Amino acid sequence: MERDFRPEGEAQLEYQDGEYRVIKAGTFVTCAVSGMRIPIESLRYWSAELQEAYATADLALKRFQETGKTP
Repeated sequence: MERDFRPEGEAQLEYQDGEYRVIKAGTFVTCAVSGMRIPIESLRYWSAELQEAYATADLALKRFQETGKTP
């Protein structure tokens, strides 16, 4: 049996290029566009410049288009 010892709740991350650093442990982060909860193990899209997470590639593209920033 595998156990998960991470604290429940929202994690706080520092988004970097190609990786992130955990500031406060948790089980999810919130998508900056949709408000959806993203399980940490499913997190694939974020912006280091904007320090935001995105649930899908489409939502990340939408945000980049809104802000004029590049991925």
